[in-house]
Amino acid sequence: MEELLRLVHVVGAAVLLGTGAGIAFFMVMAHRTRDPTIIAHVAGTVIIADFLFTTTAVVLQPVSGAWLAHEVGWSLSEGWLLWSLALYVFTGLFWLPVVFIQIELRKLARQSAATARPLPERYDRLYRIWFACGFPAFLAVIAIFWLMLTRPAIELF
Repeated sequence: MEELLRLVHVVGAAVLLGTGAGIAFFMVMAHRTRDPTIIAHVAGTVIIADFLFTTTAVVLQPVSGAWLAHEVGWSLSEGWLLWSLALYVFTGLFWLPVVFIQIELRKLARQSAATARPLPERYDRLYRIWFACGFPAFLAVIAIFWLMLTRPAIELF
């Protein structure tokens, strides 16, 4: 059972990292075209991917992680686990607004495409926020990978 839980947990982590990186790449590439039709289409696909893959992994990660910790005998109060959980929440605090920003970016791009007008300033402002949110979230996920792989002895209490 332990091997299966490890596999599920690692695949979930890979989905979070891979989907996040893929979404970021495709949104940046679409944005660079400045073409509202392309941006609206890509943003729509990104939103589906976020809900289908990211949300599923976000829900399963803590479940598989807690179950794995129980099976292996790790205490949930171990420093590396608590830091992983804190970084997981930190990442979520950046991811949740990004989801809503993506929906708004899609809406603004659709409106621009439908009216044959350039993207509004609000689009650019939201895009900059969306872009900026990616860096701390991505670095936190990398840190979680490091913590999972090395499981360093971190004394918190």
